[in-house]
Amino acid sequence: METVTLGRTGIEVNKNGFGALPIQRVAKKEAVYILQKAFYNGINYFDTARWYTDSEEKLGAAFSFIRERIIISTKTTAQNVDDFWKDLEESLKILKTDYIDIYQFHNPTFCPKPGDKSGLYNAMLEAKKQGKIRFIGITNHRMAVAKEAIESDLYDTLQFPFSYLSNDRDVEIVESCNNRNMGFIAMKALSGGLITDSAMAYGYLAKFKHVVPIWGIQREKELDEFLSYNDNPPVLTGMMKVQIEHDRKELSGDFCRGCGYCMPCPAGIEISMCARMSLVLRRAPQKDYLSEEWQGKMKKIEDCLHCNECMSKCPYGLNTPELLQKNYEDYKTFL
Repeated sequence: METVTLGRTGIEVNKNGFGALPIQRVAKKEAVYILQKAFYNGINYFDTARWYTDSEEKLGAAFSFIRERIIISTKTTAQNVDDFWKDLEESLKILKTDYIDIYQFHNPTFCPKPGDKSGLYNAMLEAKKQGKIRFIGITNHRMAVAKEAIESDLYDTLQFPFSYLSNDRDVEIVESCNNRNMGFIAMKALSGGLITDSAMAYGYLAKFKHVVPIWGIQREKELDEFLSYNDNPPVLTGMMKVQIEHDRKELSGDFCRGCGYCMPCPAGIEISMCARMSLVLRRAPQKDYLSEEWQGKMKKIEDCLHCNECMSKCPYGLNTPELLQKNYEDYKTFL
């Protein structure tokens, strides 16, 4: 079983981290079963967030009786000190714990620092002093914020998108964390579903010994796939490397990563899927996305208000309305 040490934290976790965003989509009983199966088969690191509706509640139900045997990271989107403490206390209550191993700022538009106007980093320090958190982390989709967080030496961990579709600048971020003994947690290791071969995804990330991927899991069969890698970790073959290069060429340029920070849409458009539907149709079973339900969702693109709220929120600087229209026109050719 491969393990990774999260930088200066000294925390040792299984190379397979459990991303608990998707379990908000399944019933509590099923979620608890999947979470406990993951733990009893070697996964000891679980990442969630206050923003993930009832994800924390499900982790609390699954693990309150074995709290000291697992590592939990969660996140706050607070923009001020009052909301920071509200989020932290709510997370502790719902997770049924008196401490959080890694407490993370959730994709802030700036890098919180001691003494800034937000007061957020000082609140983190106070929470650590009180024993309510062990380590301070930050998650982000923005290159500039990620770099600033690394160079500040204020954070124990960085959570950032990283997969075999990542570019050289992303790899530099990963290596910078390693050089500064900062834990690196890889989100979007399957690029929001655009990577369909988890063995290739795992094999690529295995090259980076200090990186912990958190796989978004909501079904038992998905969990079983990753659990199989505990004893038989995939190694990149020549054919896999060829496929990776093919995927990189196909997905080069501007494409929606499906992070969802552009939502909700005032017009009710499911942007995080609709803006990358062309790619999904070419990389997943088409029948699932040509149903009446999805035709209706794609048709809502016609209702776009062109308010550009989605553009202002996109951490990748995409022209989202233009992407939506292109994907809609392409979608209609499949009908």
